[in-house]
Amino acid sequence: MRPLAADDPEDIGGHRLLARLGAGGMGVVYLARGAGGALVALKVIRAEHAADPAFRARFRREVTAVRGLAGRWLVPVVAADPEALSPWLATEFVPGPALAEAVDGQGALPVAAVRVLGSRLAEALTAVHTAGLVHRDVKPGNVLLGLDGPRLIDFGIALAAGATALTAPDAVVGTPGFLSPEQARARAEEVGPPSDVFSLGCVLAYAASARRPFGTGHAAAVMFRTVHEDPDLTGVPAGLRPLIESCLAKDPARRPTAARVRAALQDPRTRLGRDIGPAVGGAGDWLPPAVLRLVAERSARALDIPAPRRAPVRPAPGETVTGPAPTAPAGKRAPARRRVLAAASVLALGGGTAAYLTLGQEAGGGLPVHTLGFQADLSGADQADGVAQERGARLAVAHHNARGGIAFRLALDTFDDRGDATRARQAAERFDKAAVRAVLGPNTPAAARAAAPRYRAARTAMVLVSLDDPRLEEDDTLRTLRVTRAPEEFLAVPLAAYLTSVRPVDRTAVIDDRAAGRVGSDLAGSLTRRPPNEGTTRVYPVPAGSGDFSPAVRAALADRAQAVVFTGTSADRAARCARALAEAGFTGPRLGTWHIMRPDFLREGGAAAQGWVFGAPFTDPGSVSGAFRAAYRAAYGAAPGRWAPEAYDAVGLVARALESLGGRAGITAGAVAERLSDLTYQGLAKPLRFTAGVPRSIDRSRDEGYFLYQTEGNAFRFLGRSDLITKNS
Repeated sequence: MRPLAADDPEDIGGHRLLARLGAGGMGVVYLARGAGGALVALKVIRAEHAADPAFRARFRREVTAVRGLAGRWLVPVVAADPEALSPWLATEFVPGPALAEAVDGQGALPVAAVRVLGSRLAEALTAVHTAGLVHRDVKPGNVLLGLDGPRLIDFGIALAAGATALTAPDAVVGTPGFLSPEQARARAEEVGPPSDVFSLGCVLAYAASARRPFGTGHAAAVMFRTVHEDPDLTGVPAGLRPLIESCLAKDPARRPTAARVRAALQDPRTRLGRDIGPAVGGAGDWLPPAVLRLVAERSARALDIPAPRRAPVRPAPGETVTGPAPTAPAGKRAPARRRVLAAASVLALGGGTAAYLTLGQEAGGGLPVHTLGFQADLSGADQADGVAQERGARLAVAHHNARGGIAFRLALDTFDDRGDATRARQAAERFDKAAVRAVLGPNTPAAARAAAPRYRAARTAMVLVSLDDPRLEEDDTLRTLRVTRAPEEFLAVPLAAYLTSVRPVDRTAVIDDRAAGRVGSDLAGSLTRRPPNEGTTRVYPVPAGSGDFSPAVRAALADRAQAVVFTGTSADRAARCARALAEAGFTGPRLGTWHIMRPDFLREGGAAAQGWVFGAPFTDPGSVSGAFRAAYRAAYGAAPGRWAPEAYDAVGLVARALESLGGRAGITAGAVAERLSDLTYQGLAKPLRFTAGVPRSIDRSRDEGYFLYQTEGNAFRFLGRSDLITKNS
């Protein structure tokens, strides 16, 4: 998005122009607002084309045909004037990501979503074919996803005929991998409605499997496979395969019509193969949660419209201009920065009349835009933490962009790696190619270890918010790793501080649950080497295969233990230890780690679980700031989740690095990674400070990165940051 140029008109056909969306050989596309207030993408044809009578005649016919299209799943042309000195047309402005973005980022759609997608796209194509048109470029990039269903865009290009490059003799029209065999052969006379059905089959195969049925690579090779080889439908669910195979028949005469595809997807009694499940009903939540979040975010994202670059007003000869420039009334913001829904598809330039492009990132009102990558498990076993981090990061980006006097704007590109190594490498490849300034995440060890080599090679900082994996530090030869959480291996620090300053004891017993592995042994070892309050620490092991904690408890109490620390990570086993302590009559301090802060511990431990204190590397999301809590709830309709403030702070940390580099365009990821060293940032959750050559922001000798909680009733009550609690005790 660019400001209006000095020679751009202010109004075209009753539409107020707001900004430039692009310019090319065919004309200029503007973002405009109609008389009723609706946003449109308005395309103005260049004068040299408008002066060609043949071109104007084709444009007139195309506008007439496309304006006659009607259908809920089509993006309509809402206004046009092919007779104007500079012909123009405007289409409805539709927010929502393309299917390609959703599948590339989130993976294959479930069968139910593919059926809704296919049914509605087939309905749209039926309307196109009934009007005597052929789309000729049905592909994932031309399908927008809305909360109520998909939208087919870029229809009508088959009408842009004549001497244009789009339909010159022997030219291939369409996108390799999603075009029909007759298109691949450049036989324009054979391209009819069945060609669109073939492309629809390719789109459905891609949506159902996240794979292109005719592969990738050089365009010529893809087109050869399209013409001569069978499609690769690996990963396509069996219930959808017969229908998709029928759409991908090499012979156009053997393909079903779009109407029949729609009927088959809506009513399983219409058989194109086997039964494919219940009939398609209303759209509702037709997409999986991760994609719905993407759709909602794209629909709600707002951009600042840049102020127009108008030529300065020069006084006429003999005229003088006095007084200050006009200003907005007191208490009101100047209207130069209007908010508009964008992250959507808008009319593009070149080719057909209704061609579209997708805005890949926020325009910055003339400011540089620095994109950060975010990858995490957003739909797998660790999705709760991943989603909270993504939301916290997005909120930080929004808050940065809303500040006055900023030198740059931020954008966030998200990838759901599902905690999977293969998808993590795909995320790293995508962010490397996109030249993001830094990456937040991943949040699982497997994903981080898989993605780290690519980020190291690109010298891109990988900022870990919730993950602690010492093996990543060992391989970080280029010093691109940045970890904003406190180390797992020093969880003994806040527990020892509590037993030194808050509840001082001389004799500490460690019930070492050997089922916890290295986490438990590290905790036991730390407390042994540095006993709380400079007293003594004794360790009482419990074998991994045993669920009886009574012997260890009896031995600890026989040694007159004043406090007990449990090293395990299982809530069930922690509850057994709590019950054993209660049965033995122990009432002194009982401590554990964040791993057992689960509802299971409260439920199974009952009264014995009350009063336990826990050390954790994360703050209470609801206690960091009332403004943060209110903003999060307003944005997402829920209280902030665990790790959301830390992700918010991670964005602020990277923004601080960008600010220290001047915020200018062209800052490299390597420069950001290097600048993160020796940087201090006061976050919502805790201070972040790095030392050159050290990947962590938390000083191992301090406990400012740890927090304390205590069980109270049916909840874990937040006590505060460990160093502040012990300092004030």
